[in-house]
Amino acid sequence: MTRLFAWGTLLVGCVFFALPLIGMTEFSLRMRRGVYSLDAYAVVLADERFQQTFGYSVLMALATILVGVLLVVPTAYWVRLKLPAARPWVEFVTLLPLVIPAIVVVFGYIRLYNTSSFLPLTGSAMGTNILLMCGYVMLSLPYMYRAVDTGLRAIDVATLTEAAQSLGSGWITIMARVILPNVLTAVLSGAFLTFAIVIGEFTMAALLNRPAFGPYMQVLGANRAYEPAALAVIAFAITWACMGLIQLVTRFSKHNRARS
Repeated sequence: MTRLFAWGTLLVGCVFFALPLIGMTEFSLRMRRGVYSLDAYAVVLADERFQQTFGYSVLMALATILVGVLLVVPTAYWVRLKLPAARPWVEFVTLLPLVIPAIVVVFGYIRLYNTSSFLPLTGSAMGTNILLMCGYVMLSLPYMYRAVDTGLRAIDVATLTEAAQSLGSGWITIMARVILPNVLTAVLSGAFLTFAIVIGEFTMAALLNRPAFGPYMQVLGANRAYEPAALAVIAFAITWACMGLIQLVTRFSKHNRARS
């Protein structure tokens, strides 16, 4: 009876989430009256603003992933190796982006880094891009840090470090050639999550007036009918592709460990 109830609950949950997606997808295919077609998708993909905003968000996502890895991997490694007592505090700090709304953070950025401040980042496009990337790094911290920390738990950090030091390796070599390859799967998991977050983020990009994918989705949704549904399906497919890549990388890593 308990098993039947569990499967029934799962089925209800799947239907609850699947029906709106099916309805949205079906609506996006009805741009041509009376028949199903991909006209809405063709219009969206051919839109120059879509190409510009999506390309901008992809570049920002890649920059965010790079900075996030350079920040999180050494921090998580050092905390696990030398400062285990500081781990609760580091976890608390990395959880703050889930508690503090993005709109509060971006207003703080605008107030602190406006053109009349000591560091006028909002006075130029490059400065604003850097500010937005820093905001994205902050938003990705809860996911990137926990992914890397989980990867570090699966390896013997102290033994690997001592072995590398006994061979004359410095800290940079240890990080680049010993630690990072062993937590690469965890890093990729955090990277795919970060990519999905950056692609769909709206608040920071809109308030900093950056040509990102999230604000483009909002503007298109306010002026069109079928194209926003097609764009939402595309964004949803990108998110699920990232989730699928995480599962694929994780299974591939487990398979390699089992063979070795």
